[in-house]
Formats: sequence, C-alpha cells, structure tokens
Amino acid sequence: MKSRDLRLVPVALAVWAAALVCVFQPGLAAACALVCGVAAGVVLLVLLARGRHGAGLVLLMLAAAAATALSVGYALPSREAAAGQGGRVVEAVVEVTSSASTGQDGRLWVEATTQSLGPPGRARPVAVPVRIGTATADGIDLGARLRVVGETSATEAGERAVLVLYATTTEVVQPTSGVFGVAATARRAFVDRALRLPEPGGALLPGLAVGDTRAVGSDLDEDMRSSGLSHLTAVSGANCAIVVAAVFGLTALCGGGRALRVVLAATALSGFVVLVTPEPSVVRAAVMAGAGMLSVLLGRPSAGAGVLALSTIMILVSDPWLAATPGFALSAVATGALILLAPPLSRGLRRWMPGPVALAIAVPLSAQLACGPIIALFAEQQSLIGVAANLIAEPAAPVATVVGLLACLAGPVPAVADLLAATAWLPATWIATTAQVTADLPGATILLPAGIGSAALVAGLGAAVAVVCLEGGSRGPRWRVRGGAVLRGGAVTVLVVAGSLAGAQALLGGPLATAATPDAWSIAACDVGQGDALLVRSEGAVALIDTGPAPEPLRDCLRSLGIDRLDLLVLTHFDLDHAGGVEAVRGRVSAVLHGPTADADDERTLASLAAGGAQVEQASAGLRGTLGGATWRVRWPVRDTTAFPAGNDLGVVMEFSGGEVPRSLFLADLSAPAQRLLQRSERLGPYAVVKVAHHGSADQDPGLYQALSPVVALISVGADNDYGHPRRETLDLLGALGAQVYRTDERGRILLGLRHGALAMWSETTPERRGRRRGSGTSCRSAPNQRQRSSDRGVGRRR
Repeated sequence: MKSRDLRLVPVALAVWAAALVCVFQPGLAAACALVCGVAAGVVLLVLLARGRHGAGLVLLMLAAAAATALSVGYALPSREAAAGQGGRVVEAVVEVTSSASTGQDGRLWVEATTQSLGPPGRARPVAVPVRIGTATADGIDLGARLRVVGETSATEAGERAVLVLYATTTEVVQPTSGVFGVAATARRAFVDRALRLPEPGGALLPGLAVGDTRAVGSDLDEDMRSSGLSHLTAVSGANCAIVVAAVFGLTALCGGGRALRVVLAATALSGFVVLVTPEPSVVRAAVMAGAGMLSVLLGRPSAGAGVLALSTIMILVSDPWLAATPGFALSAVATGALILLAPPLSRGLRRWMPGPVALAIAVPLSAQLACGPIIALFAEQQSLIGVAANLIAEPAAPVATVVGLLACLAGPVPAVADLLAATAWLPATWIATTAQVTADLPGATILLPAGIGSAALVAGLGAAVAVVCLEGGSRGPRWRVRGGAVLRGGAVTVLVVAGSLAGAQALLGGPLATAATPDAWSIAACDVGQGDALLVRSEGAVALIDTGPAPEPLRDCLRSLGIDRLDLLVLTHFDLDHAGGVEAVRGRVSAVLHGPTADADDERTLASLAAGGAQVEQASAGLRGTLGGATWRVRWPVRDTTAFPAGNDLGVVMEFSGGEVPRSLFLADLSAPAQRLLQRSERLGPYAVVKVAHHGSADQDPGLYQALSPVVALISVGADNDYGHPRRETLDLLGALGAQVYRTDERGRILLGLRHGALAMWSETTPERRGRRRGSGTSCRSAPNQRQRSSDRGVGRRR
C-alpha cells in the first residue's frame, strides 16, 4: 500500500468527525461551517501565494468538513420543528424508505420520510426522517405512501430519525409502484417460497438474499449475534460485492470487454439495491462499487482505501446522521479492515501455516479486530468465537446470496424458482446451523457494558492480538510439520491469543463481574429458584422486594449487579420462598416494609433487621415514598383487614413509577379472591410491567390482569418445581392479553429498563438455550439489537 493510496483517508476521517460533532451538538453546526470555511479560505490564499506543499490536503479536509456542517445546518430547521411534535398524537403522511423488520413488541418497524406532519387534521408539509411502528403489514413496502396516526416520542441527539411514531392507525394512501413495486412483488413471492422450506435455513434465506429479516426468530437472531455472524442475518455490503463480482466474472467468461463488464455490473448493482432496499451498509457498498467501476471504465484503477474514503465522504456529506449509525460504521470499518489489515495479517500468519489457510483466517480476524470496539460502544455482548464461526460459515454466504437472488428473479417460472430456492436453502441452513452450534460452545460470548470503557478494553485486546500476528511479518519461520507436530512460533501465538481471551473472561467473571451487566436496567428479577427476589433501581437508589428462599443465590445476584446496600427492603410475607434469604442483606438495609406477622419467628426476623440498623414499618395500602427519582406506593393490604390470615393473601403489593422506572406492579402471592378485593379497593390502570402473583399459579383473577393490561409479565419461578408453576392456564391468560412473558426458570436473571421511552429487556440466556445448557454461562439478549435500531426493538412503549 503506497502513501498516495491513503491520501483521502484523512479527509474521510475529518468529514466523519465533523458529522459526529454537528449531529450530536446541532447548535455547533453553523459555527463549525463558518470556522472550517474561513480556515479553508486562508489555506487557499496560502496555496495561491506560496504554493506550500501539502496544504492542498488540508484545504480539502476543511472544505469537506464545512460542507458536512452546512448539510446539517440546512436540515436543522425542519428537524427542530418536527421534534416539537414529540410526546403528542400526530397525523403524518410518509414515504417508506427502508425494508421492514419485526420488533419484539410485535410491531412492524420501518424508516420513512414525512411529507406532512402535525396534529390530526392540521398536518403541515415537512420532510424529516422518522421511524414508524405499526401493526399493519400489508402494503408496507419501500416507496409506499402511508397516512399514519399515533403517538410520538422524540429521539436523542445523533439519531437519524427525528421522531419515533407508534401508529394506532395506518392507511396505505399509495402503494409502491414502478420499479419499487415490481421489486416488492418479487420479494414477497420469494419470501413466501422460502418460508415453505424447513427452519432454520428457510427463515434465514430471505435475509441473506433480499434483506427481509422478519422471519428470523429471536433465538436464531441471538445465535447469529453470539457467534459473530449477525452481518449475515441481513443483506450487507458483502452482498453487493458478491453481485458485482459474479456479473464481472460471468461477463468475462462470455468474452465481454471492460466497458461491457462495468455497464452490466452497474446495472445489476442498481437492481440489487432496489430489490433489497437501500440500507446504510448497502448504500455505502453501492457507492464504493460505483466509484471503483468508474475508475476501471476510465482505465485508471484506484486503491481500495481511496475508493472507500471517497464513498464515505460522499455519503456523509449528503446524510451526516449516518455517521452515528452503528450499521454504517461497522460496514465502513469492516471494509477498511479487509483492505488495510487483512493483507499484513495474512503475511504474518504465513509464518505458521500455509498461505491459503492464513488468508482464510486473516479475513474474518481483521474484520473482528476492527469492528469489536465499535460493537462494544453499542452492544453488551462480545463474541469470542466469531473468527472460527466465520471461517466455517462464510464460504456458504455467496452461494446462498447468488442462488437466492436467482430464485427471486425466477419467480414467474415457479418450478425453476422452487428448485433454486431449495438449492439456496442448503447453504442458508449451513450458516444457521453453524450459528446455533458455535453459540452453544462454553464461553462463546462475554458481556461488557456498552460504552467507551468497554470499547477501549476490546481495542486493547485486539491490538495485542494483531501485534502478535503481525510481528516479524513474513520473515519468521514458516509453518511446517515434523513428526506429525506443528512446531515453532505458532504455539506461542495460540497461547498469547487464548491467554488474552481467557484472561478477559476470568477478569469479567471475577472481580469485574459487575462490568458484564448492562447499566440501563431499572427492574431486575433475580434467579433464586422457586421464590421471589426483585430489585427496583432509580438514580442509584435500590429497593429489594423479597429475598428468595436462601441467602447465597441472592448474594450472587446482588454481587453481579454491583449492589452493596439497599435503601428499601419489602418483605411481602414471611414464607420461606420470600424471606428465607434475609441473612444475605442483614446490616445492609436502610428501611424495611413488611406484611403482617404470623408468629414469633417472623418477629425475630424483623428484630434482626432492626438490629442491623434498618427502620422497620408494617405496610398498608396508601403508604407512599420515593426511591431516587421514582415514587412507590403500597396498594395492598388494606389497614386492619381481617378478610384473610397473615400469609399469601395479605402479601404487600407495591407500585413503582417515574425516575426511569417503568410503571410496575408487584403482586406478591395473592390468590384470586384477594386479587378481586385489591381491584375493588384500588383504582388500577395499565402497567408496563407486572410481577405475576404466586409464581404463575392457576389461582388468578382474569379481571384483575385485564385491568392491569401488562406489556411485560414477570414470573419468578424455579425450574422443574414440584408445583407445576407457571400453570398453562395462567400463561394462556397472559398471552391472550398480549403480554410478553419472561420467566426466570427459562431466562435466568432478567433485567428491564427504559430506552428512548421503550422497554428493553436483557436476560442471561434464551428459553431454548437454557434448556440445552442450564447454568453454563451467560449470553446477554438485549431488546434494542443491532439491526442497529434502538426504539424499534423495545418490547413496548412507556406508559
């Protein structure tokens, strides 16, 4: 790689930096444009006056940064006007600009650009990007025009979409037409054909071939992330490269000249982008491929780094908000790693292995090393087996993509389309099976809190691995076998890399265990077996509702969440499964609320807590207080009630809301008669989160749950318990109400929190995987997942 090949890289970095500053601090856009413009003028004068060497690059950097800032400034007035509609019910006419994906709340989520926006019946023309969640699926295609009415929430600075719109009514005003209409019809026919094939390959194939990921279930999606194969879940820049390479190669085989190859490849690429919809990574790859083909057509081939930098500059100047989009960043950085890092890695690895093997390892390793820090900025999960999984799965991706596209295009000839789809199903199944098998390996992933610190840690480990692999280049001893054993430096590299990863895992599993926990949680259901232990947190203050049956599981949960002291302990009642773990928190509690006592043992429990410094008070309906920024209220039992004896039916029912805590109700172990009395004595509206009574027993009042209308139903229950909890009739009741049911026996510890006004959920594992390997580690599952959207992946909206 020559220095001139890298000349545009500093310009691309300057544009990216300017875009990030301006989109996260829009008020600085005008100042940035002015400063960069004036500086560019000064540099231009210096160039004209003195011809100073090297100043031309500085001029280009300043001019490009100024153009980016101007682009932000031009868009700001309309964005600010639209942002003022956040938190209101609005009517909007929009044009769909992306493919659709299904969120965990069951909604269909799409990106769109508004044509008009405002209060119902009074919408005004405005063009801003928005993200829409709707229950309607028919007609939601790229290019379709919709009239949407619903509640909005404003996004945070830096997000490309100005508003998130939760649609209550969606009307297709004008179906997609023209080339987009033809593409939508072909895509639907192919998806229907693929879904008739067995899972998991049938579910993955539409994403691989045409970018439709709606059939990819949560378990398969998590396996793809855990194995480092999530870039194959949907169409990415790699697919653009595959299409261009296939058309180039086929035209060359047929004797076509350079001009014909470029024209046909450009035509195929354009059609492919229309078919799969222009996602950020596809746009980046298409622009890069277009620039590369133009250079080939002119007979002046450019280095890959220069073409990548040029495409990045063009895209970010036209749409600066893409600079803060994880998908675009990962796509550009991965491509840069393949261009700049993979060749020297391959040369370094040849010291210990044959050239083809070294190249096969260097390609996924370079992408993994470059993308790891970016992933750590946005996601809590890091894959440790990504390189191996990619080595196994990547060869199947081009086959699935090309043959799947042919099956899509062959739709008018069903027999041919069926044959091609079945052929593409085989490599798709190979990829999905690779993801499932590798994700189940012990230590396949580690958890890190998303942020700069984790990114720095991952970058440091990646740099160490790269230095070992690059050290000495190709001058070191080559791979060879003597007496059946692999000798010399390869063993050193394996030990260093394995030691680094194992050391990171041991560190995160020991003294830094809390670092592996997402920081955005506000409600936690500890996995304490057959019992309750639930935490509520707001602004650093923590409440614990019950302690589970034994101290040790509770200690483990508190330790992993970094909790040393409790501001409030609620003992709903004194059964062993709710108060047996008190020893774990004795001396660490500021205040205790409790239900009625039944005997001297209950009184001794309270006395021991008081002796540890806690203020003890019996709870009754109407009692209120605060927890950080949240408020709490006791909803049950009614003071001096004699309707029930002390125990389950007089268990304390707590309500929390505000302070970034979703409105939630914790129902202790109330039976159906007590639940009916609770409903009659208290006015209970909808709740975002409800802790289901008595571990999901069958003794529930449907009327109460209908009034509560939970978005999420938490069930704290032990695996394979003797009571048959949770009962099927209770699960059916919750399902009929549309609640998302999360169980500790299936998911281990469960964390809930608010992100952009929507509920997000993390758990130790999925139900399917917990059944396969109970207790063998953790793999965090976060509702805001990287198909790189946040609000659209939540399980429900804030109430």
